Amino acid sequence: MTEHSKIPEPPKSLFERAENFFGLGGDFTPAPVPKKLKKPVNRRIEKSRPEAAPKTAQRPPMQAEPVFEPAEPALVADEVPEPIYEDVTFSGEIHEIDREALAAHGLIIPEGPVTALLEEFRIVKRQVLQSVRDARAKGSTKRAQRVLVSSPLPNEGKSYCAANLAIALAAEKDSEVLLVDADFAKPSVLSMFGLPRGPGFMDVLARDDMNVEDCVLATDIDGLMILPAGNHTTSDSEFLSSERTAEVLDRLTRAAPKRIIIFDSPPALAASPAAELADHVGQAIIVARADRTGQTSLEDALTLLSACPDLKLMLNAAHFSPSGRRFGDYYGKEHF
Repeated sequence: MTEHSKIPEPPKSLFERAENFFGLGGDFTPAPVPKKLKKPVNRRIEKSRPEAAPKTAQRPPMQAEPVFEPAEPALVADEVPEPIYEDVTFSGEIHEIDREALAAHGLIIPEGPVTALLEEFRIVKRQVLQSVRDARAKGSTKRAQRVLVSSPLPNEGKSYCAANLAIALAAEKDSEVLLVDADFAKPSVLSMFGLPRGPGFMDVLARDDMNVEDCVLATDIDGLMILPAGNHTTSDSEFLSSERTAEVLDRLTRAAPKRIIIFDSPPALAASPAAELADHVGQAIIVARADRTGQTSLEDALTLLSACPDLKLMLNAAHFSPSGRRFGDYYGKEHF
């Protein structure tokens, strides 16, 4: 038989060896576990809602109006006041207009009798002034006061119409007119009015040390002033497209809301200054000669001047009226 006393005992576990080493002795028993644990403090405790009371016919309580506390005023940057401009001062010298020169060029005589020519340009100026008022109502100010008079080709009467329109506008009681000769290659305004040559528009654009008001000629026609073309250069179009042009024109109109500027420009299809000036005006009048201007030329001119927001057509040298009207005869008839 095998001797059981010599059977080796199985090795003790780590816990048993630790028990014998530290002398703990006894049996390990689990710690008592309570039947009901405490509620954790980091969770929201839902309170039981009381049962709703039975509804009764009562008037609903009045709700108090919300009270809004005044907010602190926000910091607003100081508004920059709009600068106050002063009108430029023109020379006090009055230049006498040669009435014989006006008659020789077929222009309106300011002190003369009412003629068919005057009546026709009275109608034209009413349309021009109405366009100025409409443009101002839409927010345009400086450009609204500037009117360009041009034609598709030479010898169609654009200078003739510009001069007559300026004389007719000068008769208005609450406005004044500045006629600008912008046909630098072939200026004609001074000869039409019998005035001497001198520095003018192009000289001011080419030289920063010149003021435009020093070149404006006041005339003995009440309300009419003239700005000569000045000396012709080989860079007229480049000067007109520079920022200097806007500064000069702004100086003439920014503090004078009742001043109308009429530009007698070169023909649109013969020289580029007409298209350059179209960027600075509120309306443009294209003069077409009844017996000369072709449809294609007129359409091309309208395209070149399309930068202007308001384009008008004026038919010159028309000897036929479908209605048979004859302006001016009424004033010459005797009264009985």
